[in-house]
Formats: sequence, C-alpha cells, structure tokens
Amino acid sequence: MDSAEDLCAAVNAMLLHFGRAPLPRAVIAGYVGNGVSPLVQRALAGSVARARGEAVNGALENGDPEEHLVESAVSWFLNYYQEHKLDHTQAYPGVHRAIEELRGGSAARAMAVLTNKPVRPSVAICDALGLSPFFFRIYGGNSFPTKKPDPAGLGRLMQEAGAGPRQTLMIGDSAVDILTARNAGTWSVGCGYGLAPHTLREPRPDCIVDSPSEWPEVLHSEQQLHH
Repeated sequence: MDSAEDLCAAVNAMLLHFGRAPLPRAVIAGYVGNGVSPLVQRALAGSVARARGEAVNGALENGDPEEHLVESAVSWFLNYYQEHKLDHTQAYPGVHRAIEELRGGSAARAMAVLTNKPVRPSVAICDALGLSPFFFRIYGGNSFPTKKPDPAGLGRLMQEAGAGPRQTLMIGDSAVDILTARNAGTWSVGCGYGLAPHTLREPRPDCIVDSPSEWPEVLHSEQQLHH
C-alpha cells in the first residue's frame, strides 16, 4: 500500500507540535522501515540537524539532544496517525488484481502481512482497502518482541502456514524486507515503485519488479528468482 503521504504528514505534524521544523518527504522516506520509535527519533534528530545546517541522514548517529522527548513524541505521533492513517493511503494500482491472481492460482497458497507498523492501524488500513480477506494473518511491529529484519515474525508465519523457507516468498519495498527474507532463508522480491527503492541496491533481492502486476509472473517462474 502507498502510505507515504500520510506517514510523512504525521511525522511533520509531530515535529511542528514539538516545536521542530518540518522535513522534506524524501528525507522522511529515508527514515521509514524500522518501526515507529526509530522513525520518530530519526525525524527529531534530522530536524535538529537541518536547523543547524548539518546532514540530516547522519543525524541519528549522534543521537537526538533531547532524548526525553522521544517517548512523548512517539505517543503523539501514534495518536495522530491513528486518526489520519487513511487520509491519502491507498493500494498501489494493480494490487487487488495481482493478489486475486495469486490466491486463485493455488488453493493451498497462504498469504500474510508482516509490517513494522503497529498492528492496530495496519489491520484497520487493510480492512478499509478491502485487503484483509486475502490474508490469513496480519502481524505488525508490536506483534513480536523484535521487528523486521529480525526473522521471528516471518518464521512464525511460515510455521502457521506449514511452509518452509524455500516455499516462501517475501515481497517488500525496502532493504529491511529483503534482509528479513535473507535472515529467514526465503525468496525475496523487491518493489521498485515503493517508498524507498534506492535501498534495494544492497542487499539485492532475488528480483525486482516495477509493478504489482508482475508478482504472479515472478511466482510462476522460478527461473526469474535467480536473476
């Protein structure tokens, strides 16, 4: 799903609430992928760095000078995002048709969602976009003690689905997803149209697609997974 606009708006609303300068969407996009707390901490630090004329991408290395704000900022962000998570978020074009084709190809095929977003808004978004019926599980960043790229969540899904690593395909739009697949020993497909396609350069997925319409083709052609 394309949730970039709502995520970036929520981050900037949080920054303004705590007296920080907003950040460009491209900068915020580089902070997304590891869960809410790292996103908020990076945004706070990035805002400070930008105000000082420093590099925003390396801001987290030195930490935020007001770390006590992080917990309050995370709480505020979550409350705001809960109310505004569907202002502009939508499925990428072709997603519903691709998922229908994937599901229709095999009665035994199981599909699930594993995201680092908190599970409550993740389920609500999937419900609102008509995606939930396709998935036997929707797990979020607070469903397990660890988040992606730790493979625990993907391992649980494989166990519940009765599938082994080489029977499992992870589809994602960032290095975090590809690392999760690698850590779990599964196949991976990178989405070049997502929020942070530049992060797919390293580690490289087994293949990269430019549209959800390519998912079924990849799944039905094992040879492509070796490209």
